[in-house]
Amino acid sequence: MAKLDTMSQSSQNSSFFRKWAMRQYWRMQQSQAVVSLLLWGTTITLLVWPYVSWRFSAQCDGGFCFSDAIIGIPSTYIGLSVIFFSVMFAVLFIGFLYDRVFSLWTEWRSVDMERNPYATYALSPNWVMIVALQAETLKRTSQDDPKMLAQADWYLKWCESYTEGEMFARSVQRWDSDMGETPTFWFTSEEAMQRARESVFDDEA
Repeated sequence: MAKLDTMSQSSQNSSFFRKWAMRQYWRMQQSQAVVSLLLWGTTITLLVWPYVSWRFSAQCDGGFCFSDAIIGIPSTYIGLSVIFFSVMFAVLFIGFLYDRVFSLWTEWRSVDMERNPYATYALSPNWVMIVALQAETLKRTSQDDPKMLAQADWYLKWCESYTEGEMFARSVQRWDSDMGETPTFWFTSEEAMQRARESVFDDEA
């Protein structure tokens, strides 16, 4: 028994660390698209600039001299801007090809859905409520069908297992805050509802 408790504690610690790490990764991802685009633009601009800068510097060809300013703006700034926006246009063009020509986003979405537990086997709180309600309705209207009753009980057991998760606990606490005390649903228990209310979240970690 002690060995099982130790293994369970180790699993919980590992799960906590993985979730903490993924939360930090998620936070970084929120600005990743904009930041990476700016980094791409500035990096390539600065890499290309040494090879073309001579075209934007003052030069004299015989008696005619090219100015290093255009309408009062140093040509260096104009050259850097041209390179930067050219990179932005190239990225946009690749995005257009990705979307309209090759339609790769359809396969990407398929893979994304396959890897999303809440689109395959898991239940979010709103789906818990919908599935449980349908299962209960099915159960009450299929009293003469043992097989259907067994399936309805399986659905309700499926829903009950997800009332022990953090997502359901967050929902219960928000429902309590917005609409008063949440009733104990038919597919769960008073103990599970109490645990949901007592859950503490570490979002600020």
